Amino acid sequence: MIHPTAIVDDSARLADDCTVGAYSIIGPDVEIGSQTEVGPHVVIKGPTRIGEKNRIFQFCSIGDDPQDLKYAGERTTLEIGDSNTIREYVTINRGTAGGGGITRVGSNNLLMAYIHIAHDCVVGDRVIMANGSSLAGHVHVGDHAILAGFCCIHQFCAIGEHAFVGLNSVANKDVTPYTMVVGNYATARSINKEGLRRRGFADQEINDLHRAFVEVVKSKGERESAFARVKPLAERSPGVARLLEFVEQSERGIIRG
Repeated sequence: MIHPTAIVDDSARLADDCTVGAYSIIGPDVEIGSQTEVGPHVVIKGPTRIGEKNRIFQFCSIGDDPQDLKYAGERTTLEIGDSNTIREYVTINRGTAGGGGITRVGSNNLLMAYIHIAHDCVVGDRVIMANGSSLAGHVHVGDHAILAGFCCIHQFCAIGEHAFVGLNSVANKDVTPYTMVVGNYATARSINKEGLRRRGFADQEINDLHRAFVEVVKSKGERESAFARVKPLAERSPGVARLLEFVEQSERGIIRG
């Protein structure tokens, strides 16, 4: 299952049924789970843990040192879950001591060609990152978020679950859950209605989220009064409650309309 031209360090721990393509290099302190396929010309550096049933295509660089001038060679890690598709030329760096020492990528994600996930990022489950999109350091991306091609996310930003970041957009603040943002710099346009319908959200929930979006995200009025107007919706809608929680916890501030 390992091509004879591949170089695998003796300390690497590979499941018996994983495959490694031609000319790939697997370094020390790398663990790869069952049924994971590593294509040709891939470099994986440890400490890195990769789960089961992942497909890593050719020319990827996984688990190399963070691109941070403060990094001084300390031990930091990368963790990748299960059933991810990682396409050509993807780069995912390990964490830094200042960011908690770990970069995490969840499960069932589609990471298209030429994307970059920097140090200390946390990517949830079922995320789609289209070609050329990039995460700066310390970015958090929630479950089911979609990042369109060539969009860039500023360091320390958070992208909420079920959010959509449009083509060529630059997000320099937090993107609220369920929201569609577009532009450079990005502005909030609407609730991600089509995406929510595809994922089985009921019409009432979508309508409640839309009203909360208008009151809290689009409006430039006073936040406490907006929260008061939306509170009855939050009591019946978990999505609205989550949106309000996200806004309250935002450290960089949210992208507005």
